[in-house]
Amino acid sequence: MPLFTGLDTSNYTTSAALYDSESGKMYSARRLLPVKSGEAGLRQSDAVFHHTKQLPEMVGQLFDGMDGCKITAVGVSARPRNIEGSYMPCFLCGEGLADSIGSINSVPVYKTSHQIGHILAALFSADRLDMIHSPFIAFHVSGGTTDCLYCEPDEKELIKVTEICTSLDLKAGQLIDRTGLMLGLDFPCGRELELLSEKADKSIKARAVMKNGSCCLSGFENKARAMLDEGISRENTARYILNAVFSTVYEMTKHALEKYGSLPVIYAGGVMSDGYIRELLAGRLENIFFSAPEYSCDNAAGTAVYAKLMYERQEK
Repeated sequence: MPLFTGLDTSNYTTSAALYDSESGKMYSARRLLPVKSGEAGLRQSDAVFHHTKQLPEMVGQLFDGMDGCKITAVGVSARPRNIEGSYMPCFLCGEGLADSIGSINSVPVYKTSHQIGHILAALFSADRLDMIHSPFIAFHVSGGTTDCLYCEPDEKELIKVTEICTSLDLKAGQLIDRTGLMLGLDFPCGRELELLSEKADKSIKARAVMKNGSCCLSGFENKARAMLDEGISRENTARYILNAVFSTVYEMTKHALEKYGSLPVIYAGGVMSDGYIRELLAGRLENIFFSAPEYSCDNAAGTAVYAKLMYERQEK
């Protein structure tokens, strides 16, 4: 059976995936990078160290009990985005192992960006991989990006992405994590912030701050700190921040649709696993799709799908 391996070593998570394209099943193993209590992320040198320790364990878990299986191709995220100068040392961990697996098994290795991996994982989980054959809009909303992208088919890279709008200061994931740490939550704070917000007794609206379609998020962090100083509850502050992210993503989506017309929209990235934000967007927009929560956060499923699609293209 055709099996495609995917690897992703982001600044948050060590992950490996195995895609059985015949059955459509995706197997995965991943682990968050350890972050000390009260800190918001890792230095790249620390991320590389932890990936070096964790990646063999993740691959071992993935292939446990799969004796005799033959890999057809390997996909790996080798850079954050497909733009010139995009580089982070942590991706060298996955790229090096992918090259080794490819050499040992005499199979091709297909290298893409972490961002393309996110988009493909979202499309796979939404059962909308057909969207890669025509233009669509994708959001990548995480700790490192808050990007709205015009996506179109590309012979070389599978998907060519062009930035429509972005965040001009903080990223949405940074806003959530910084507020979460203010509220005494553990990093990464997204899931705990969502649970805390569910206990809010009122919903304080937040108006998006936009400049030519792009957004500014740092003011919401300042507002959250002021709310806490004024005695507003942790729960209501958490809900305010989620309202801020929703209103921002909503306005960015409207801007993109006004510019490119009625295209389908897929939302990817860890922030978009938040059920409250998804519910608000789904109630206001049509022809939009979400990644399943487990495929929204950093994962290697998209790079495994990338390997499969690029291999099939090469075989034609």
